[in-house]
Amino acid sequence: MTRNKRFLLTLLPVCLLVASFVPAKVHAVGTATFTRTPLTGIGPDVNVSRRDPSDVIRVGDLYYVWYSRGPVKTGYNATVWYATSPDGVNWTEKGEAVGKGGVGAWDEASVFTPNILVAEGKYWLFYTAISKNMKVKPDSKIGIAVSDSPDGPWQKLASNPILKNSGNPADFDSHLVDDSCLIVRDGKYWFYYKGRQLGKGAAETKMGLAIAESPGGPYIRYSERLAFPGNHEVVVWPQGTGVAAMADGLGAKETANSILFAADGIHFTKTHDVIDRPKAGGTYRPEAFTDSNLGEAPTWGVEMDPAGKLLCIQRFDIEWTE
Repeated sequence: MTRNKRFLLTLLPVCLLVASFVPAKVHAVGTATFTRTPLTGIGPDVNVSRRDPSDVIRVGDLYYVWYSRGPVKTGYNATVWYATSPDGVNWTEKGEAVGKGGVGAWDEASVFTPNILVAEGKYWLFYTAISKNMKVKPDSKIGIAVSDSPDGPWQKLASNPILKNSGNPADFDSHLVDDSCLIVRDGKYWFYYKGRQLGKGAAETKMGLAIAESPGGPYIRYSERLAFPGNHEVVVWPQGTGVAAMADGLGAKETANSILFAADGIHFTKTHDVIDRPKAGGTYRPEAFTDSNLGEAPTWGVEMDPAGKLLCIQRFDIEWTE
């Protein structure tokens, strides 16, 4: 059954806006209409949950997306699967990309929340994982698997996990690190992620940044540690010479449900109010890995959506108007 939702982004009069947000020229007030579309192949399923889709890439004539797939609604008993599509609507599930680790491994219990980086002629699949011997729950870390093809096979890096929760209880990411969103900027690999401090709840999750000289790392946390506060999901794209991000409804009131922009990719300022945002969204970002300074606001993406007692993946399209 087709189900459509709409929401508006109200543009604030902020000088940092990039012209591609509005097709013609920037006005003080504008709108963007989001329309949801059910997907075949990775849509509603009574047997499995599909959630936390990656950003979408295109290789040849096919779009690719990776996601968490498992028997329960949460991502804490899952592995990473992938699907391909010629049109972004009709998808074919291709199989498992990254599985759980062996007995006693840091990724033994679950492998979930993937995202993709294309660099140096290879595909780098970032994923979150948890062990069966967590000191706190969840106690997640992030690893990478690499392949010469988007279809695999994937080889986990020996250096995994490449990003761990901080050993300093005072740090914003001392409880967990999760989610990955990658861009290439200034010849380096910028890795945005979310973190949570020991003793804090989901509403106090924050977004951080780590940067590497090589796609496989090592990834060094940005010295200020925070890209911006209050974000349970990480949705980032290159916007002209800067970086834009979508903040969810958790966290600080001043950034909740908004679009933010950072000319330097670090110090974000709110530019849009968002109503009825995508849930755990991933976007199609053709310039994400080109380091071209030509990135534009995304026109479509995928998100997770309830499918009875489980979750599925659906598409959203964005029509930018004046």
